[in-house]
Amino acid sequence: MHILAVIAALCALVGVAQLLVGTRLAVRFAHALAPAPASRPPVSVLKPLCGVEPLTELALESFFLLDYPDYQLVFGVQNPADPVLGVLETLRARHPQRDVAVVVDPTQHGSNRKVSNLINMLQAAKHETLVMSDADIHVPVHFLDRVLAALQEPGVGLVTTLYTGLPGTPALASLLGACQINYTFLPGALLARQLGRQDCLGVTMALSKTMLAEIGGLAAVANNLADDQVLGRLVLAHGYKLALAHVIPATTVPEADFPALFRHELRWARTIRALVPLPYAASVLQYSLFWAVLALVFAGGAVWSWLLLALVFTARYLAARDIDTALRLPKSGALWLLLLRDLVSAIIYVTSFIGRHVDWRGQVMHADSGKVAPR
Repeated sequence: MHILAVIAALCALVGVAQLLVGTRLAVRFAHALAPAPASRPPVSVLKPLCGVEPLTELALESFFLLDYPDYQLVFGVQNPADPVLGVLETLRARHPQRDVAVVVDPTQHGSNRKVSNLINMLQAAKHETLVMSDADIHVPVHFLDRVLAALQEPGVGLVTTLYTGLPGTPALASLLGACQINYTFLPGALLARQLGRQDCLGVTMALSKTMLAEIGGLAAVANNLADDQVLGRLVLAHGYKLALAHVIPATTVPEADFPALFRHELRWARTIRALVPLPYAASVLQYSLFWAVLALVFAGGAVWSWLLLALVFTARYLAARDIDTALRLPKSGALWLLLLRDLVSAIIYVTSFIGRHVDWRGQVMHADSGKVAPR
């Protein structure tokens, strides 16, 4: 038991070290000077939609309010009875000056419904520069400027963005989902990028039509669950860079109950495990409070284990506070919430190794490795 306590304590300390480095990177990213684009070409923004969730109208309206001279909004749905069409009608009436196209097309081009929706929408996109963005993303008015500035850097083929979590409901499940994104995913993603990873995050994928055609078009990812990661890998395989835009939009966390949150995060977990198995295996070290509690249990409540738990709690709280301050987020890093979040994450981590199938909006898909051959 003593050996187990020491191992758990070491894992907790490694997790704290990772968190502190990632938090420092997040604060530095937030405070860095944002570049301006060399030019502002016309842009087509593609928004695949499916249903209405909490804050859907607010998220979509943020794209009607962008401060950019010439851009087109292309919305796509596959069900002509989708209630989100009513939301679009309201927004178009509220912002008649916007160039908006709505594509309603149920055609399937593969197992990934989102990609099929995007393929159907692509024919309505007028401009060479494309920005594909999820339906639940809230963006600031300078969003397109920041994305275009990154896309115009030499050698860049695709641009993506980080994101924060915005609770869509006051329910505990929504708070826990946002907590995971803000205090674990965000610093972890920046740390991974610092170590050389170039991941494409599906909340934002910006590239040219020419680049998309060169890598095989959206049809090349129509059967992949992690279409964003595979799209990024195709760009890298063709010798281009994957850049990170200097803007951090927010994504709605709509889950109002634990079963919904569990299904969503289990889909993420199994997808990441299939894509990057070794880094995913090591990601369990991120849950430092979970390891500190294990050390306390294995040590039989020894004084040193209580001191370790206090140290980890303090580090986690200060890191959450620094991220909240730097990114101007609502203060949600309560100590009890952080502990509960780590325990839930540990359960999801263990469950992710039991099977490879995921539930995505009622559709069962298989988590694949997303391997692509280099050019």
